[in-house]
Amino acid sequence: MLRGAPHYKNSRHAKLASTRQIARAIWRPMPEVLFTGPAGRLEGRFHQSATRGAPMALILHPHPQFGGTMNNQIVYNLYYAFAERGFSVLRFNFRGVGRSQGCFDHGVGELADAAAALDWAQAVDPNARACWIAGVSFGSWIAMKLLMLRPEIEGFVAIAAPANRFDFSFLAPCPRSGLFIHGDLDRVAPLTDVIKRID
Repeated sequence: MLRGAPHYKNSRHAKLASTRQIARAIWRPMPEVLFTGPAGRLEGRFHQSATRGAPMALILHPHPQFGGTMNNQIVYNLYYAFAERGFSVLRFNFRGVGRSQGCFDHGVGELADAAAALDWAQAVDPNARACWIAGVSFGSWIAMKLLMLRPEIEGFVAIAAPANRFDFSFLAPCPRSGLFIHGDLDRVAPLTDVIKRID
């Protein structure tokens, strides 16, 4: 328990209070950041860990043409999950989303955006001891492509990877360990397609 946390008889209230106190202890305001991408300015949110040499994580959002943004609930929760574990974390909008400049480029430009985002984060925090990448749906496809190009990425989290819509064959073999997280009732990207790809 955190020092100074109030005690509650009701475990639900205790859990809620504990979560709030952890949030107050960990979170400083998440500053909006703007950095240069291949098609112009990219908009993001960055959490800098208070620990020197902390690992970093880059979070990529779902498909821009189907409402995907860095404020997607799963992206948002991933961002805080990494920060809670002591990471510096960057989430950003791909080109043409929110205040990011440019227009959708069918994955080619988005991969370049992700590489630029990682470059920016590494320039801001050059002492990071490790680097992870995470993506949701379309973002997981881009994340895995970047993983194959950047040897400094040590691990990944791929959520709802759309293996039925995008080619993941470049992962044979996958050079890093990580997690594929997928719902067994997902009708947009069936679990069976993901299992075929990762087996």
